[in-house]
Amino acid sequence: MAEHLGLDKPLPVQYGIFLGHALKGDFGTSLSKNRPTADLIRERFPATLQLAAAAALIALVISVPIGVYSAKRRGGFFDFVARMMAVLGQSVPSFFLGMMLILLFAIELGWLPVAGREGLNLKYLILPAIALGWGISAGIMRLTRSSMLEVLDTDYVKLARIKGVSEQKVIWKHAFKNAALPVLTYAAMIFVIILGGTVVIEMVFAWPGLGRLVVEAVQTRDFPVVQTVVMMLCALFIFTNLIVDIVYGYLNPKIKYSR
Repeated sequence: MAEHLGLDKPLPVQYGIFLGHALKGDFGTSLSKNRPTADLIRERFPATLQLAAAAALIALVISVPIGVYSAKRRGGFFDFVARMMAVLGQSVPSFFLGMMLILLFAIELGWLPVAGREGLNLKYLILPAIALGWGISAGIMRLTRSSMLEVLDTDYVKLARIKGVSEQKVIWKHAFKNAALPVLTYAAMIFVIILGGTVVIEMVFAWPGLGRLVVEAVQTRDFPVVQTVVMMLCALFIFTNLIVDIVYGYLNPKIKYSR
């Protein structure tokens, strides 16, 4: 069996063979399920993408407005509450938050299902998306706040206020557009990290995504599945970096791509 799988060859040779087949679209066969690895990932990836997109959306909807207005009301009560939320968000483990959400909203109140996934039924998505997105929103909130504080002290923002531009326009058009660059970079990277970091939440909520597939593959020493998932996530990370660099040119006209 070791000879059949190529495990008797040196590791660099094994990796070279794997990459050679991968370039042809052949990612090997799962050792535990005896099915093409690409088929398994194709089946599980939509569930993970759905969960990651929902978590990222929740994180952005919560964190960006709170971060902006926290910077606007620096030192006030709203700013204090926002910073406490950020600390709690980064301190509470996602698996603990997930279990508490299940206990409250699924078991005690009975509003939402405990676990699992049923197509596009959003009831099954709400709790895992909140558990995954809450901690991420804390980091984006803090970054948005610090970036906004830096921009609000610039001369062009002060000039816009002196000229009588409305406060909402100053905040969202002049300040936030420039403060959004580091936030965009962080949010884009976080989205890819979410894709690879859904393992805990998928196990807590029995979500049939890539996270559970990788855990099962590690437990059964299913090397082709683990290798393929890791390589796919690396490719997504590189592709996301490229997209962010391109979007930079549209958000900030001072950034130009010349030959």
